Amino acid sequence: MSFAAQAQGGGSFVPLLVIILLFGVMYFMMIRPQQKRRREAQAMQASLGPGDDIVTIGGLHATVTSVDDDVVTVEIAPGVPARFARPAIARVVSKPESAVEEEPVADEPVVADEPVAESPVVETRKND
Repeated sequence: MSFAAQAQGGGSFVPLLVIILLFGVMYFMMIRPQQKRRREAQAMQASLGPGDDIVTIGGLHATVTSVDDDVVTVEIAPGVPARFARPAIARVVSKPESAVEEEPVADEPVVADEPVAESPVVETRKND
C-alpha cells in the first residue's frame, strides 16, 4: 500500500512541469518578439525628423514637417498639414535626401565608341 501512495504522489510533479514548460515556450515564442518589435517602433518614432517620408498605421503616406513631444505634424498634400500622435506612425519610408550621401556626377559627357544604328522599326500613322 505504501508503494501505491508513493506512485500517486510522485506523478503530481509532471503536470506542474508541463505547465512551467508551456509558459517558458510562450515567453520565447510570443512575448519576447513582441517586446523587441515595440522597442524598435519606439526607437523609430524617437528618430523622426522633418523631411522624413512616413506611413501611418492607417496607411496614409505623408512627409514630416515638424516634431513636438507627442505630436508629429505631417504634410499629406502640398499645403495640407495634419497632426498625428507619435505612436500612429507605422514606419519611415525614406529619410530626407540631404542625409543620404550621393556620388559625385562626372562633368564629362559619356561618348559611345560605336555609332548607334537606326532602328528598323518605322512608325506610320494615318491622318483621318
